[in-house]
Amino acid sequence: MKQVMFVCKKNSCRSQMAEGFARTLGEGTIAVTSSGLESSGVHPTAIQVMSEIGIDISNQTSKPLSNFHPEDYNAVISLCGCGVNLPEDWVLREVFEDWQLDDPDGQPIETFQRVRDEIKERVAKLVESLRESKI
Repeated sequence: MKQVMFVCKKNSCRSQMAEGFARTLGEGTIAVTSSGLESSGVHPTAIQVMSEIGIDISNQTSKPLSNFHPEDYNAVISLCGCGVNLPEDWVLREVFEDWQLDDPDGQPIETFQRVRDEIKERVAKLVESLRESKI
């Protein structure tokens, strides 16, 4: 089973939504974790916009990247352009992508919904590519 790490600055919005989508869309084929360069808490609006489409992320927690080991992961996905700030070992995994999605924190709910939908599309492509890959 492929191990995927989603990471962004605070592990409160984008990476949490990505984790929720990956758990749902990749069930049985990937294991997924999310973390942040620092931890904070799961944003209530992220929980709300995911529940609108039937995905419950209310039990997910915000975790610092420093709690994990890069060698445990096949794929690392940065959601905020923070790839340049990640320790080199994280960037050198078999799959590394830096999606550079807008930060919805402090924005209207429509921004959360748009970012959520962008994340869903990208996670679906990622899950499919990991199913097909030989890593």
